Amino acid sequence: MKLETINLADNLQICRILNGMWQVSGTHGQIDKPMAIKSMIDYHNNGFTTWDLADIYGPAESFIGEFRSELNSDQIANTQALTKFVPNPGPMSKSIVEYYIDQSLQKMNTDTLDLVQFHWWDYNDLSYMDAIEHLFSLKEKIKHVGLTNFDTERVKIMTEKGFTPITNQVQYSILDQRAEKLMVPFCQKHEIKILSYGTLLGGFFSEKYLKADEPTRADLDTANLQKYYNMIQEWGGWELFQELLGTLDTISKKHDCSIANVATRFILDRPAVAGVIIGARLGISEHIKDNFNAFDVKLDSDDLSAISSVTTKANNLFEIIGDCGGEYR
Repeated sequence: MKLETINLADNLQICRILNGMWQVSGTHGQIDKPMAIKSMIDYHNNGFTTWDLADIYGPAESFIGEFRSELNSDQIANTQALTKFVPNPGPMSKSIVEYYIDQSLQKMNTDTLDLVQFHWWDYNDLSYMDAIEHLFSLKEKIKHVGLTNFDTERVKIMTEKGFTPITNQVQYSILDQRAEKLMVPFCQKHEIKILSYGTLLGGFFSEKYLKADEPTRADLDTANLQKYYNMIQEWGGWELFQELLGTLDTISKKHDCSIANVATRFILDRPAVAGVIIGARLGISEHIKDNFNAFDVKLDSDDLSAISSVTTKANNLFEIIGDCGGEYR
């Protein structure tokens, strides 16, 4: 069993399954900090060395800083922390952008950021073009610039202005394949890598929900579950989702793996995809062994046909929601 890695750039190699830190933002309950740091070290020691976080994910950047302080120099050199810059819309002078980048550097206990993934809430405010220009200019503080939840139209505008990101992080799963309409072809053409989140639908792609009754609002006790339950409803509803889960269960048994492994492998095999982000419930539960198994799965044409036979019955999410990131605007 071998972990898969990929080069996002000449000097930035990542594990193709990234540890997502959104769960420490506070929407999933209290986090025990010492236990969380210990859990991070466990992930690292097992080869899962790449972390996805953001300046708005509560204490996530500070956790990275404390985690780094527990490592030796060789271990630090083999850790990748991919953060985000998620400002409120408004004027974006270089001093404003640099102020926030300096905050991230300080919290993360580092001199340079491996990757800053830029998110912007309101396309009507064109200050995002100022922000991206300033991010690219801060070369001594930022190694690489990427994007989060930008649509193809806006990525094209930036690229035409000379600001080509190395990544765009978007929601991408067996259920939500909107990225394939416009984003994937554009990224292939311009050598932009996709980092995928929502690939496990916040946990819905698991044996726990196979043959389960449709959850009530009271059952949806995390922000993730609420968000992805709504996505299931838009896509085609609980009954069709159960048919999809049943198909994935059959495939998982064939390959002696979990439903989550099948869902992960499906996206890892898509064109332009560099990696899949899987949330880490630090100090609460860990998925190290299960995540490992995804690298051993080899989906064949029969598996892909079986999945397609269900997904083709669903609603077209691109027509309902729009391009990548449309759900945030």
